[in-house]
Amino acid sequence: MTFEKRRSLAPYICLIIGVLLPLCIRHPLFLHTMVLVYLYGFMSMGWNILGGYTGQVSLGHAVYFGIGAYTSTTLFLQSGLSPWLGMPLGVSAAVITAMIISYPCFQLKGHYFAIATICLGEIVRVVFINWERVGGATGMGLPIEYSFSAFQFASKVPYYYITLFFLAAALFLTGWIERRRMGYYLRAIKMDQEAARSLGIDTRRYKMAAMALSAGITAIAGTIYAQFVLYIDPESVFASHVSIIMCLISVLGGTHSKWGPILGALVLIPLQESTRFLWGGGGYGIDLIVYALLIMGIAVFQPEGLIGVVTRMETSFKGRFARRTPA
Repeated sequence: MTFEKRRSLAPYICLIIGVLLPLCIRHPLFLHTMVLVYLYGFMSMGWNILGGYTGQVSLGHAVYFGIGAYTSTTLFLQSGLSPWLGMPLGVSAAVITAMIISYPCFQLKGHYFAIATICLGEIVRVVFINWERVGGATGMGLPIEYSFSAFQFASKVPYYYITLFFLAAALFLTGWIERRRMGYYLRAIKMDQEAARSLGIDTRRYKMAAMALSAGITAIAGTIYAQFVLYIDPESVFASHVSIIMCLISVLGGTHSKWGPILGALVLIPLQESTRFLWGGGGYGIDLIVYALLIMGIAVFQPEGLIGVVTRMETSFKGRFARRTPA
């Protein structure tokens, strides 16, 4: 078997391992951590479509995460609508909001765009803090109703497989975009927007499409998060740290690859959960210090992110494989 064939089997091997893991390790802490790894990897892949491939760095993506969480939760509490049905409605609300926000914001470039998204994110957070109909600053708690229609389960295993499914779907979608015209156009916009426009690329259209996809994926993650923790408030789903963690995961893993957000989530989320488990409230902020050290190390020694390390290892292995394979 050639090296290329073995390489093409790697995603399927990873998926099989992911499916079999809960059968081998059923510890609640492990399952809880892996659910968060898949969830944050999933929504970071959504962020990466806009921030990584298109080069439009958004630090306000918590807006779409929160809209997804609040839409499904509000509809479930006030009208009894299943979160499974509330999820597409939350995606629709997030996409519409993204279109309204992005139309004027895409007039800005570079750090001005990032600053604008931060400001809009804070505006939305303050609006929900003062919106009593959806719980205001107190937030909303979901009643415990263990059933598939209520999107609630007594075990963490169903959440594990649900988040794994959405992560795999996002990976497939990102790979599909990479190989199509849209992927080439998005990368061209990132490299030089004016040059892309001069070649006939409708930059606004493709940036809006990237924003819609990114917002929709993030809203789905918000719905899953709300059903997983069973409580949401503006400070937990609209906070700026939610947007920053999406960005950090993608940057650490590598923004130019579909595998980057997954690698970043596999490093940062276990680190975050382990510090909470070991030190509790006394360890608050330690994970942020380590995040900063990791990002600085990546920026200095490996600007391409962890995916660059994997690529170098792959190249080295390919060379050794070629030498050992008879002509």
